[in-house]
Amino acid sequence: MQVTVEDVSSVKKILHIEIPENDTTRELEKAYSQLKKTAKIKGFRPGKAPRSVLERLFKKDVHADVTSQLIQESFVEALKETELDVIGTPKIDPPAFDEKKAYKFEATVEVRPEIDAIDFKGLALTKTMYAVSDQEVEAQIEMLRKNMARLEKIEEDRAAQAGDSVMIDYEGLKDGKPFAETQRTENFTLKLGAAKITKEFDDALVGMKPGDEKEIKIAFPEDHFNKKLAGLGIEFQVTLKEIRKEVLPEVDAEFVKKLGSYETVADLKADIVKNLTQGYQKRVEQEINEQVYTALLEKAQFEVPDSMVDYELQNIVADAERSFAYHNVNMDDLGLTKEKMEEQYRDTAIKQVKRHLILGKIIEQENMTLSDDELDKGFAEMAASFNQPVDRIKQYYQENKENLAFFKHTLLEKNAITLIVEQGTVKEVAPEPEVGQEGQDVPSA
Repeated sequence: MQVTVEDVSSVKKILHIEIPENDTTRELEKAYSQLKKTAKIKGFRPGKAPRSVLERLFKKDVHADVTSQLIQESFVEALKETELDVIGTPKIDPPAFDEKKAYKFEATVEVRPEIDAIDFKGLALTKTMYAVSDQEVEAQIEMLRKNMARLEKIEEDRAAQAGDSVMIDYEGLKDGKPFAETQRTENFTLKLGAAKITKEFDDALVGMKPGDEKEIKIAFPEDHFNKKLAGLGIEFQVTLKEIRKEVLPEVDAEFVKKLGSYETVADLKADIVKNLTQGYQKRVEQEINEQVYTALLEKAQFEVPDSMVDYELQNIVADAERSFAYHNVNMDDLGLTKEKMEEQYRDTAIKQVKRHLILGKIIEQENMTLSDDELDKGFAEMAASFNQPVDRIKQYYQENKENLAFFKHTLLEKNAITLIVEQGTVKEVAPEPEVGQEGQDVPSA
């Protein structure tokens, strides 16, 4: 067998494989010999049908089987001979089989990129020292108050204003006829200005009083989030029934007890500070990691195989689809397709693949291993994040060895990042101020 390697790129190769005629003849003889023992042909006893009859009846199938066998065996041998670190599935378009000639075929493969040793020591990193402010705590409490607010009917005789909540009955007609997407709805509550239907709809309600009726014509834009209404003209028949105001609860012991196991307002504030601090810690970690990745990508320049990018891209899109499903969001309504998402996230997938390869190289060159204690700690953290018993997490990975190997490598990647940061120079800086809505500088959150 002869094998030559054509370099398409540093990560893509074409294997030109030629199997000698005597080998193809031998495999063909073997296939017909086996077929002769098992074939049931009218007029012949088992094992007595001549080769010519077998060829007439089964030639196409025999050639297909022999071709498949030759390709499979020779491809494995070619990989051993060339010592290529092939990843993904090879692309092979089998040519027609000619039993009187040597069999030649091509296999396009991708290989893991070769990465030179990476000098990761001494990276200049910046750590932003975020601190929780009193304003942030108060903003969180205010948000909780709004979540627990109740709506009360206003008794004064006045028209609806921007910011009011109103209760309406409505029906939307298309070309003067009832339309399924805007069917008659009673006691519908919306806040004026929130654009729950459209901003123009809210604006038209301003100035109406309880008992008022109005016809509102809305031309939905082509990019409206509800694709069933996009580009349509709808005439709404609206009756305003009530104007309501938002009443926020007082921040007292009764308020905090409704939120959970808090006894005092101080307990609630302490928990808010704890949660915000944890959020800042994660943000600092993400920012430093991003600096590490950016610096390492500049140091290590290499191509990445399409198969690795496609695999990463599939995971990214699948995660996005699961997130949409969890939040009951229809991708079609957002004008998204799987193809659009793949195009949008391809650069992200390339960066992710490069990050994994770089960290994998550092793990290899530093001979990093995972101790039993580190693995147990990883199990415990995963159990806590999923609110599951540790034993159940361990059992899952014991039954799924492939996933266990991936999990171990993920932990090693975290250890590699920790090592890089420890070997770097970290400068602590104050967060840059951001201009708030009132024109005041507030801490970055």
